[in-house]
Amino acid sequence: MSSSNSVTVQILDKEYSIICPPEERNNLVSAARYLDGKMREIRSSGKVIGADRIAVMAALNITHEMLHRQEDRTDAPAGNATREQVRDLLDRVDKALSDDADTKIG
Repeated sequence: MSSSNSVTVQILDKEYSIICPPEERNNLVSAARYLDGKMREIRSSGKVIGADRIAVMAALNITHEMLHRQEDRTDAPAGNATREQVRDLLDRVDKALSDDADTKIG
């Protein structure tokens, strides 16, 4: 692929050049905007410090949303268990990050 297939996106005030097929350009830009928005929401909450931690929380939140949408489409009983597991994981990560931030501040 040539540099003409390179797309520059900005996520949490950093630029990333990503090579992708021309037909995927709009999807990539949309995904980057969505991710940037999620990361900014998490950063503004003040609970999570550090770009890497913000990225992990954003990934977990986006994954949770995706699984929730899939479960709504299938409405399978196993989906409820998965949803609960993801919620539990999000709660534990949020608590761990919050505890870690308290330790560094205090």
